[in-house]
Amino acid sequence: MLHPSKLNITLDRGGEEPIYRQLIRHIKTQVESGSLTAGTRLPASRDLAQQLNISRISVVNAYAELRAEGYLSAHAGRGTFIAGESTGTTPAPQDGKPTEIETPTTPDRSIREMMRMGRKPGVISFSGGSLPGDFYPLNQLREAINLVFERDGAQALTYEVTEGYYPLRAAVRDYVSALGIHCNPNQVLITGGTQQALDLVIQALLSEGDVMVTENPTYLGMIDIARARRVQVHGISIDEDGIRLDMLENYILDNHPKLIYVMPTFQNPSGAVMPLHRRRQLLNLANEYHIPVLEDGVYHEIRFEGEGLPPLKALDETGIVLHASGFTKMMLPGIRIGYVISNSTHYERLVRVKQAADISTPTLNQRAIHLMLEHGVLAQQLERNNRELRRRRDAALDAAQYLPPNTHWNVPEGGLYLWMELPRNGPNAAELYISAVQMGVAYGIGNVFYTNGCGSYRMRINFGAHKPAEIEEGFKRLGRAWRELICDYEGMEKAPLL
Repeated sequence: MLHPSKLNITLDRGGEEPIYRQLIRHIKTQVESGSLTAGTRLPASRDLAQQLNISRISVVNAYAELRAEGYLSAHAGRGTFIAGESTGTTPAPQDGKPTEIETPTTPDRSIREMMRMGRKPGVISFSGGSLPGDFYPLNQLREAINLVFERDGAQALTYEVTEGYYPLRAAVRDYVSALGIHCNPNQVLITGGTQQALDLVIQALLSEGDVMVTENPTYLGMIDIARARRVQVHGISIDEDGIRLDMLENYILDNHPKLIYVMPTFQNPSGAVMPLHRRRQLLNLANEYHIPVLEDGVYHEIRFEGEGLPPLKALDETGIVLHASGFTKMMLPGIRIGYVISNSTHYERLVRVKQAADISTPTLNQRAIHLMLEHGVLAQQLERNNRELRRRRDAALDAAQYLPPNTHWNVPEGGLYLWMELPRNGPNAAELYISAVQMGVAYGIGNVFYTNGCGSYRMRINFGAHKPAEIEEGFKRLGRAWRELICDYEGMEKAPLL
């Protein structure tokens, strides 16, 4: 067995880069330099963890990602080996043809795979981004669909115009006017959920290789969109008031990005709310440098305390803001009705991209949502949901007593998430995850929300996903998983379980 000293691994235990990522980097470097040749056997994960005095989970995760990228091969009963003939850039060829390695298009692919483990039956999962089914107005939806068929017949199943069902666009115009956004129906484009609205903006405004900036951490779906569209995404650090404008301006001066993406109200994942003065400063900055701002307002109305603030679009006097939102988080995620509001400069391009993508958003869904808006269902449902979400948030804050000592978290006034930071004297969020799932609880691993791989001790908890009793039990399981991992890998005296 290869002795770990020959791997020449020096770990930065106090840095932001997760230990498992450092292992990946060191092994890749030695494979590509020829220090580790094809066929070299690596230590078993437990042995390497003991020799480096780190968590075994870090080694397991590193080996898993290196196998996925073609650097390593595993053979049952024999061990783990360096793959390929010389370097990790091409795995061992099969039938005489070199095999091209898939380049990950999403951050930390192995972490994504790990998070799928949380879908197992019996796992209390806080990792999702939506509300459970008991929040949905099923009876009102059924009535709306029946009314649409009675009124429109087969017309409800034909193609709609790409811009969207006009009465729904007019209803959106009326709906956002209560938020201070003034527009006309011909500035509203109906989309397949807010996710598609964001994607259409990226495709319409940016070309391959262009640079966009976002908050760091940010919405995972935007990172996915940017990478899929081959757009460079750069994260700007946030504080308790949202994106740091001093850092943003410095970056703009040096890099000339083509778009700024922000979620100013109940930012996902941090829950931060941008105060009014910073909203105005952001718009001033965008206008000064002529950079469009894409505002994600999907959580804007999921508020259960505190004072409401106007969206960026309500403060926009020049048309520089594109406002994207929808009715998925608030009411019916599977119906996939979102919208983007834009001035005429960008609107025509958005419509062309939308038409190429799917011709139109399903007609029946649009007409049903229109009726529900007209009958006040959304307002009633939002009031009910926000009341219940506050109860669940409070239950999560109470249950935080079961988490490791010195864990820190935000206290959100709205949205769906607690943004937590684990203590630095124990396993990070990725290292804890497998043990947590084995204990029957899952969460969002913080790394995936960052554009630069930071946030290794961060975790996102969707407190809206479960009832208070399940929230308490989930937090108890999470606390037990952390203590057991501390005991197993740091030799601490085993703590009593709750």
